[in-house]
Amino acid sequence: MPHKHLLLASSSPYRKELLARLGLAFSCASPSIDESPIKGETPKELAIRLARSKAQALAPKYPGHWVIGSDQVATLPDGTLLSKPGTYSKAIQQLEQSSNKSVNFLTGLALLDADSGKLQTCCENFTVHFRNLTSQEIEAYLRKEEPYDCAGSFKMEGLGITLFRELQGQDPNSLIGLPLIALNNMLIDWGRNPLLES
Repeated sequence: MPHKHLLLASSSPYRKELLARLGLAFSCASPSIDESPIKGETPKELAIRLARSKAQALAPKYPGHWVIGSDQVATLPDGTLLSKPGTYSKAIQQLEQSSNKSVNFLTGLALLDADSGKLQTCCENFTVHFRNLTSQEIEAYLRKEEPYDCAGSFKMEGLGITLFRELQGQDPNSLIGLPLIALNNMLIDWGRNPLLES
């Protein structure tokens, strides 16, 4: 049976770079969904729902595909959600809030068969323990890396690593935006093993 094409439901260059590491051919498309949290929804429920919604939004337009959706929610210890900052001042505020605290990243993942509607989902948990950051360090970091399109205001694959005391979790890729270990296991579960494809 021929393999289904893979479609990454994202325009994120970070997710694209991660998926390419599995060595499988894939295409990308950007889903249009409302990412607002629903009242009473937990961060985990939100991450999984957004990942699933992204995949479901593209499935009708891409028959013959397995659609990969992923979304990330970051929370401070008091439950405050950290979004993509978008601006320098918002990024300063987020890093000040995160300084000397543990920020929890929940990355939802969905793999959807566009033809049958068959779906696998999971949520990866990853905790980032921030150092006690000075204003000078925060400003220098933002000037050098400009991580305004990243939840939590840092790029873990770049200089963001200098902000942390410790990282805790199963898959550091989930922190960048795509849990590759979980995705690989999902693909194997559906009969596709990246190691065994030519």
